[in-house]
Amino acid sequence: MKTQTRLEFKKIREFGEVINDTFTFIKQNFKPLLKVYFYLCGFFVLATLITAIMQQIGIQKILKTSGSIQGMEIFRSMFSYQYLLVVIFSMANFTAINVSIFSFVALYVEKGNVAPTVEQVWGYFKYYYFRALISSIIISLLLLIGFVFCMIPFFYIFPAMSLFFPVMMIENGSFGYSFGRSFRLLKDQWWITAGTIIIIWVITYATTSFASLPGIILTVVSGLTSKSKEISTLVIIISTTIQYLCQVLLIIPVIGVSLCYFNLAERLDNTGLMSRIDQLGEKQEFQTGKEEY
Repeated sequence: MKTQTRLEFKKIREFGEVINDTFTFIKQNFKPLLKVYFYLCGFFVLATLITAIMQQIGIQKILKTSGSIQGMEIFRSMFSYQYLLVVIFSMANFTAINVSIFSFVALYVEKGNVAPTVEQVWGYFKYYYFRALISSIIISLLLLIGFVFCMIPFFYIFPAMSLFFPVMMIENGSFGYSFGRSFRLLKDQWWITAGTIIIIWVITYATTSFASLPGIILTVVSGLTSKSKEISTLVIIISTTIQYLCQVLLIIPVIGVSLCYFNLAERLDNTGLMSRIDQLGEKQEFQTGKEEY
């Protein structure tokens, strides 16, 4: 039986290859990736899930009594401390997914295309997590400001900010270095990289929506069949749980962005090519026989 060749990150790829290799890598490393995800991101997913359920139930209670609450009062009630907790835990969860999977990729490359263990990824995770979390807050503010200003700055900096975390974790870069390096990598490759990242996110969104469909259908049916047009607490819990379990699919864009990073780094630095040349030099053995005259 022919063994499948392990995916090589350090190589130049075209648009289609990045998309195909994203799913190839996930297929080849499905179990270790899931193990790392649930071990290192499980707490954050659970915390976000619980606070989201609390918020949804709170909103449902407010809507029951909306007849006695006017305008801005309903708005203020919906954006309660529970909403703030959802935002905080969502940011923490998104950072955990990025750090754990990018760390997995960094170790995979470092170990010569071998999947790392949870313990090895944990070493990277605890070193980078808080650095990445603080950086996430700053980057989110930059993207928000860019979005407010007619969205043009947002679309300009979005590809670079996507590359920020692989630069930080694979090259062990500071905030300033990672920020500058992200823009340098995109030089002459902005359009193709932006298009690739957007397509990967569209695929992820479509897949997540499809996986969340049972929860959406359950919510709609519950609202339509209930005499009071209210969604039951059980339905809220089930549908919200399905929605947050589907966040495991966020592994897809992280792997895709990793491949984009290595593609751009290889075009700029040729590190993978030089590494392969060095390996050939190390492995080649020269045997000299005894000369006869």
